[in-house]
Amino acid sequence: MTDTPVFEIIDGRYDSGLLLLADHATNFIPPRYHKLGLPDSAFGRHIAYDIGIEPLTRQLAKRLGAPAVMSRFSRLLIDPNRGEDDPTIIMRISDGAIIPGNHPISPDEWQHRIETYHRPYHAAISQTIDRIAKATGEAPLVLSLHSYTPAWKGVARPWHAAVLWDTDDRAVHPLINDLSQAGDVLVGDNEPYDGALKGDTLYRHCMTTGIPHALLEVRQDLIADDAGVEAWAKRLEPIFKRLNADPKLHEYRVHASRTGAYPAATTTS
Repeated sequence: MTDTPVFEIIDGRYDSGLLLLADHATNFIPPRYHKLGLPDSAFGRHIAYDIGIEPLTRQLAKRLGAPAVMSRFSRLLIDPNRGEDDPTIIMRISDGAIIPGNHPISPDEWQHRIETYHRPYHAAISQTIDRIAKATGEAPLVLSLHSYTPAWKGVARPWHAAVLWDTDDRAVHPLINDLSQAGDVLVGDNEPYDGALKGDTLYRHCMTTGIPHALLEVRQDLIADDAGVEAWAKRLEPIFKRLNADPKLHEYRVHASRTGAYPAATTTS
């Protein structure tokens, strides 16, 4: 067990049908891990958390009256957006930074982190999804919020935001279209990386169950301060409301994953 919270559920109207997720909301490392042997400067970088996502999630949850689930531990400890069998769930090196507290690591410690941090976070997501489904009698719409660096290995990323996805495009194309409508935002479609990852959060909770979903990445320099968070919360609020008002985004429909794990698309209810 841990003395510090592993997740936070922001209460909202469960009958709204909408759930927000923030897998990498915080850079917190429990004191017993002694910052994994890293300098303080490492925890201001994207390797530790998604910069700007916690305040953006809080603002959007408040504006939309929707519940949200956020992790309360750094991705450096264990990455909640990876499957339990993914070897990158605990990183030894991240963007050039060697993580002493993660290598060497015993099998017992590896399992301890899964059981103490990873599983309780995902249990909270499952419970919140169930609560919404019971309140509405329909599938919830799940929107996962992340941020990414303006450049990677010296290559600039021109997109202001990106929508990542596997094969379930029901929420994806409307989200991309709405974001692009104003003309001042360049939106990546599965850029700067692909959204099909077996075992990640949306695969686990949405692809396998037929729940409509999308993962939205905002470039971190655009939400690195209060003004940026406020501007993006104002931008996203009406877009998320329009998505959530679409009845087609509250239907269960399982799609075949590009990871090769699922049969042809079917309607479950």
